[in-house]
Amino acid sequence: MRKGCDTLFWNRKNQIPTGIGAADFAGAGSPLKFNSVEFRDGQQSLIATRMTTEDMIPLLSRMDAVGYDSMEMWGGATFDVAIRFLKEDPWERVRTFKKYVKKTPLKMVLRAQNLVGYKAYPDDIVEKFIEKAAEAGIDIFLIFDALQDLRNCESAFRAVKKAGKKIEGSVQYNISPFHTTEVFVQNALEQEHMGASLMHVEDMAGLMTPNAAYELISALKKALKIPVHLHCHCTGGMAEMAYWEAIRAGVDGLDVCVSSMSMGPAHPPIESFVSALKGTSRDPKIDVGQFKSINKDFIDIRKKYSNFETKLIGVDVGCLEHQIPGGMLSNLESQLFAMKLYDRLPEVLEEVTRVRADMGYPPLATPSSQMCGAQATTNVLTGNRYSMVSKEIKDYCRGMYGMPPGPVDPVLLEKALGEEIPSTKKPADLLEPGFEKAKAESSCLARTEEDILTHALFPNYAPDFFKVKYGL
Repeated sequence: MRKGCDTLFWNRKNQIPTGIGAADFAGAGSPLKFNSVEFRDGQQSLIATRMTTEDMIPLLSRMDAVGYDSMEMWGGATFDVAIRFLKEDPWERVRTFKKYVKKTPLKMVLRAQNLVGYKAYPDDIVEKFIEKAAEAGIDIFLIFDALQDLRNCESAFRAVKKAGKKIEGSVQYNISPFHTTEVFVQNALEQEHMGASLMHVEDMAGLMTPNAAYELISALKKALKIPVHLHCHCTGGMAEMAYWEAIRAGVDGLDVCVSSMSMGPAHPPIESFVSALKGTSRDPKIDVGQFKSINKDFIDIRKKYSNFETKLIGVDVGCLEHQIPGGMLSNLESQLFAMKLYDRLPEVLEEVTRVRADMGYPPLATPSSQMCGAQATTNVLTGNRYSMVSKEIKDYCRGMYGMPPGPVDPVLLEKALGEEIPSTKKPADLLEPGFEKAKAESSCLARTEEDILTHALFPNYAPDFFKVKYGL
């Protein structure tokens, strides 16, 4: 036998190597789980969230049969895009999914106190929204706060528990002087104590290196009693390597897209990992053949929405600096393109890096990514940094979004607030109850409690949407 061959044996039946390499996984014997994100973050990253429910329906039964652990299909940008651009009721999308998806739990992404909007909402709005979302068919609430200020998650956690649904906590991975493995682990532990039954690690900008993935997942698995899932975007070209190292570290699940909706600013393809793990202790035992027809239909959908297709094909190593998430990149592209200013995108991305530092290094999850991106765009187009400061940045500096990870730059603070002193209180504690007020404001058009919530979240867009919905 040749030198070295005594450590590797060939399994002819399965045509895969067995032995040391095949067993080199923490958590051996535990099949890897997958969360489908095509209908939410996948399309948000690739086609600016423009896919309609009608286009999704033909795929749902086949996607339900794949064997996913969950299907993320609501929340994020899906809600406001539905009412603003698609003129369809986002609440009906959940009910429609529930008709076709019989086995796979449905998941939504909830921006904690910001829900599916871009600011903090009163506790009564948070509680009612979660109650109605659970009634519509959401089984798992993936709750995150963009600043990782867990005070902003308390009301949402309580409401999900009351509804009897599952809480998935979230750690927003990013790189800054204020974010370390120890900080991420401590934050995750606090969420576990608050009631999370699953922990989600979100690498929204595709920054995570393979070594960082192994280190963080290993630390979380050691510290937590609950399962850990990893979510990476392929923007930086390292997501698949990061996933493999996470598997070695014992990660319980991965967020994936089918291959025709993968890569670029989206997510790694499920087929690659199903194939790579075949015959190992982490084998999910999912049939790759079933993706053929699914991929064909998604290809057709992408062609239909080609006008919204991201231009960022391949790898953008610049994400290691600007740290903008995949979904934000595609929307920023489309906005600049519509303004006939797409050639200024590199300047905007460079300015994002500077603005984020000025803001105290917030993770660029929604809504901090939108705030940072919009302010960076304004700075570039005016040619005078902070000569115009957005209302959202002013509220951020006031403390209306929570506590920034690091100190806000004094120049930005002065430009935004002048002599005003920022608040250190929980943002929701500064808000009056909002449901009855929204009910009164929308009484001429809203017919259900879901309508009232839609108005409460997006009062500028809801009236036009209701007129279309009810044929007024």
